[in-house]
Amino acid sequence: MGTASSSMTARDLMSGGEVRCVGEHQSLQDAARLMRDLKVGALPICGDDQRLKGMITDRDIVVQCVADGQDPAQVAAGRFAGPLHWIDAQADASEALAVMERNRIKRLPVIDVANNHRLCGMITESDVARRLTDDEIAEFATQVYAAA
Repeated sequence: MGTASSSMTARDLMSGGEVRCVGEHQSLQDAARLMRDLKVGALPICGDDQRLKGMITDRDIVVQCVADGQDPAQVAAGRFAGPLHWIDAQADASEALAVMERNRIKRLPVIDVANNHRLCGMITESDVARRLTDDEIAEFATQVYAAA
């Protein structure tokens, strides 16, 4: 498990800037366009209450919609809402890495629990690569990309 600096929090590790969500009632076509415009491969899904409901990836759209012959303009992103992993913004960065490693995920939503449980950022593989030591990156990659 990656150790990360003991003084680094999940907020320190995450990507900065505004987090964009696709609404649970928006279509997968809308999600795909937003991914294209933002140059990302995944988006958080937010509900009408502006709370995190799930994550959608470009692969989800292709494999679970297009490959089945469904029209992405007719499928709501909320269909992909459900169990997900997230981390409190104030949690230790090593805890965030542990969640990513244990669940073999490459993107982890960061929630500002103290500020009404609002989504405030994402921790991605590129964040890990930019902010950790070579040894920590190697351990992270071994765990996340290990065969199931």
